[in-house]
Amino acid sequence: MRNLTYYVTIISILSVLACNSILPGEVEENEVLDGTIEGLSLEEQIHFGEGDEAFAEIFTSEMGLGPIFVETSCISCHVGDGRGHPFSELVRFSHIDAQGNVDHLESLGGPQLQHRSILGYDAESIPNEANGQTSLLGPPVTGLGFLEAVADEDIIALADPDDLDGDGISGRVSYVFPPDYYEPFAHNISNNEGKYIGRFGRKAKAVNLLTQSVEAYQQDMGITSEFQPAEPEGSNIAPHEPDISTDELQAVVFYLQTLKVPPRRNENDPAVLRGEAIFTNINCSGCHTPELTTTDFITEGLSNKTFHPYTDLLLHDMGPELDDNYTEGSATTAEWRTTPLWGLGLATDAQGGNLFLMHDGRARSIEEAIEMHGGEASNSRDAYSALSAGEQVDLIAFLNSL
Repeated sequence: MRNLTYYVTIISILSVLACNSILPGEVEENEVLDGTIEGLSLEEQIHFGEGDEAFAEIFTSEMGLGPIFVETSCISCHVGDGRGHPFSELVRFSHIDAQGNVDHLESLGGPQLQHRSILGYDAESIPNEANGQTSLLGPPVTGLGFLEAVADEDIIALADPDDLDGDGISGRVSYVFPPDYYEPFAHNISNNEGKYIGRFGRKAKAVNLLTQSVEAYQQDMGITSEFQPAEPEGSNIAPHEPDISTDELQAVVFYLQTLKVPPRRNENDPAVLRGEAIFTNINCSGCHTPELTTTDFITEGLSNKTFHPYTDLLLHDMGPELDDNYTEGSATTAEWRTTPLWGLGLATDAQGGNLFLMHDGRARSIEEAIEMHGGEASNSRDAYSALSAGEQVDLIAFLNSL
């Protein structure tokens, strides 16, 4: 008769095999968005961790949430640091008169709808005066520090507002007045009106990650800060002590600055390489610029780095197909900032197994998103439609590798 040790060994082996067949394998690094840029010091890594924790913090009314709000945490709109889902969409509205004057209806709760509220307060509804409305899904937040560290002069060099090269693409710089607390980096240049380049947000309204974060805390969660002490319009609460400390806010900004770029996959696959050539041939790269380089920056790990975001950070007229009759910053109602394509192939996982593309998630596949490109993108869209079935498959393979 075999001894007890034999049977214990057999049971242990079977248990390990059973667990291996049930539990998922280790996730490859190039399949996840979370992680730091290279070259962070120990102190910077600790600061990143503090920002990571703050980004995931769920606010309650005792912590300052609301009284009217959209979501309870940053991560609610950026699950896994990826693209947002329609369940957490942001709805913005305004009124545009016959002369084109824009009123964001702040006295009526604009520009953003806070459709949830804490106990004792009424959530907002869109006022009858609004004649323009758009839905916005949270964008991925990885690699943003690289976009912040691109010199203004390099963005300006990509602009062609008068389409002098005749390719049908006339991207222009988004110049906006920054908030009073804005402190430009050395590479930020104001124009002759005192405006600075907006590079974040669907309409390129935010000039840097601090201003983007401050507005998100206030508009999305009703969380006030030193930089924005007022609650959202419609809450009827007087300014008070900030709900979030400046240290915590700055930690979140550093976290966003130092998240790694979205990883590539299968970049040497023959179909991917063919698709990359097609991407250039049909001039998708005319807006989705493949390569940018950062300048000297306060974080050494972001300085003088070449990266591949597939955006020019410019505003482009996308035609009536994507005109929501809503605008902000210096964009027209049909203009949108070029969305970075990096991380596109990981979007389905980030969005829970279903794909929601374009600013409002209306496209349910990459193919649908391409077909919705109008205006300055019409020539590329038509060129895509003229491709053979095999060429279209190769192009999608390339986009999924990003």
